[in-house]
Order: sequence, then structure tokens, then C-alpha cells
Amino acid sequence: QVRLVESGGGLVQAGGSLRLSCAVSGRTSSLYAMAWFRQAPGLEREFVSAVIWSIGTTLYADSVKGRFTISRDNAKNILYLQMNSLKPEDTAVYYCAGERSVRSFGGLKRAPAYDDWGQGTQVTVSA
Repeated sequence: QVRLVESGGGLVQAGGSLRLSCAVSGRTSSLYAMAWFRQAPGLEREFVSAVIWSIGTTLYADSVKGRFTISRDNAKNILYLQMNSLKPEDTAVYYCAGERSVRSFGGLKRAPAYDDWGQGTQVTVSA
């Protein structure tokens, strides 16, 4: 099993930036991909971005493409999400997730595909 702990959330004005981190521990060698999802009140959990852990291939939701960047430090076992040009509609709890099975790009955008989840970190963007 993999343990995930997010940090870096907070309150920021529209147009600002935040960087989220997700510390990964446990059986990291079993990871195929990691991702960021977000969930706003009353809405379903939404895919944000994913990275195939070993080769670095990245995927983004259209709503964040060009503004957010996912990256990972394999040596330190940390997943990052750099968020720039933040908008009020980016306000949500952000979760990192780990997946151990090989999935298609489409499959990696679905929350039920992921095996392990962090506790979430709140991001609030004020207008």
C-alpha cells in the first residue's frame, strides 16, 4: 500500500499561484501513475492532472491546461502541482491519488481507477 500526504493549499487571490505537494511513502515501486483530483462542494470529484510515474508522461484536464503543471521528484517520492493564474472556479479540496495498474489515458482520468488517496488540501481562490 502507498501512503499519500498533501500539503500546500491555502487562500490566494485570483491570478495568483500555489504549489501543492504530495509526499509518497510505502510501496512506491508499485506505482504506475499518480494524479491530482479536486472536489468542490456539491460536485463530483474531478480529474485535474496525472503523470505516469516512471516515464513522466503527463495528462491535463482542459480546464487547467496551460495554467497547471504536474511534476514529480522520483528520488524524494514527491508529487507536485504548480498552479498559476488561479481562478475562483479552481476553489476545491485537492487530492492526490496513486494507481498501481496500467491504465489507458482515458482510464487515468477516472477517480475509481485509483487505489490510494491522500486526505486532501483546501485551495480557495478569492475574486
